[in-house]
Amino acid sequence: MRRHFLALSDMLDRFARAVCALAGVVLVAAVLTIVVLRYGFATGFIRLQDLAGYAFAVFLIFAIPVCLARDGHVRVEIVSERMPASYAVWADRLALLLFLIPVFGLIIWAYWSELAYSWSILEGSLETGGLEGLFVVKTALPVAAALTIVQGIAATLRPRAAKDVIE
Repeated sequence: MRRHFLALSDMLDRFARAVCALAGVVLVAAVLTIVVLRYGFATGFIRLQDLAGYAFAVFLIFAIPVCLARDGHVRVEIVSERMPASYAVWADRLALLLFLIPVFGLIIWAYWSELAYSWSILEGSLETGGLEGLFVVKTALPVAAALTIVQGIAATLRPRAAKDVIE
């Protein structure tokens, strides 16, 4: 069961990395095009600006589970230096149960009605002439929150490297 869950978390991590990569490429291309059009040709497109904003939002929110899967999150602990090596393992598990799962679960739960409404009206840009599809971008938040929960659980299930336990 553990092996299957870790395989699933790896697959979901690859999906989140692909979304981040695509959003990053779209963001860079959109911003570069916006700058060239604005300063080179004195023109602009609201849809292109919306695209850059949408890409940034998706990139930012999907970067959270990607970072967590690589143990890249920041820990602020002042007592861990004086504790045994097993302390970090238990501190991570406790943080998962007390903070990560409840907070990201609350994000999904609290946001669900707004997301359902956004899908029901097929919400688009607030700008006149803006890009449609804001409802799809808004879907990124609960999806990334669920991926973050999965990656947090996977981080506690993964065997730790020998050097991590010794330190």
